[in-house]
Amino acid sequence: MSPARTVASTLITVAPTGAESAKAEVPALPTTPEELVETAVACEQAGAALIHIHVRDRAHQPTLDPVLLKEAVDGVREATDLVVQLSTGGAVTDPLDQRLTVLDADPDSCSLTCGTTNFGDGVFLNPWGFMVELYRQAQEREVVPEFEIFELGHVHALRRLLDECGLPFGGKVHVDFVMGVPGAMPGTPEVLLAGVAMLPAEVTSWSATGIGRAHLPVLATALSAGGHLRVGMEDNLMYAKGQPVSHNRELVARAAEIATLLQRPPMSTTEARAALAVKDRRAR
Repeated sequence: MSPARTVASTLITVAPTGAESAKAEVPALPTTPEELVETAVACEQAGAALIHIHVRDRAHQPTLDPVLLKEAVDGVREATDLVVQLSTGGAVTDPLDQRLTVLDADPDSCSLTCGTTNFGDGVFLNPWGFMVELYRQAQEREVVPEFEIFELGHVHALRRLLDECGLPFGGKVHVDFVMGVPGAMPGTPEVLLAGVAMLPAEVTSWSATGIGRAHLPVLATALSAGGHLRVGMEDNLMYAKGQPVSHNRELVARAAEIATLLQRPPMSTTEARAALAVKDRRAR
């Protein structure tokens, strides 16, 4: 089992927007720069230490526009002490070469999905050559990757990446299990525990998120098994049956409350930066 079993606190990541939900259908989704910064501030206060950002354009559509990516990173960094992580997945239709440009926005961290997977009606492409190029660029630019696992086979790909490319900048290896995506691995305790048991010895921490109805079972299992949490409207639009999420802070606050009850209180941003070994890019 992962050495993360011994941790006393919980890293809470908030993924506030994603690339799938439409603003017209989910008005509470933070899609403008102002809404993103307001969300970041509120979620930091509620217990989040890391924010996973997908950017939208002025028409609320997913974008990898470099100006908007940099605006998002700078805005959140100026307003909070959160670890700022950019998605390199974008939307499933974004071309691979454009996804490689995300690091130009100088985030603290980036997602690195460890393989191709079915994603609803689409396919989320992450071929081996792309993964290696993204990893090497992250090493060169001193950006800490978060290795995203959508399928149990992706754990094997992570092993291969570490063997071929070595450790990330800072030497820490953080993994996030994304569970319950239609077409990918289910969001059940049994599958999560199987994935954790497969993790390479180099892994220093792991988190998990459950899509939709898998949200709370995955959250409870992750906390019980020594893992960390990702919550947010990218993954879950319902707080409870018949009760839509009105703000990402609700999901962060509930995660923080449950973690505290289980004597795994939320990490501070300072603790998170140390745990992930991120480079300090904040202005002094």
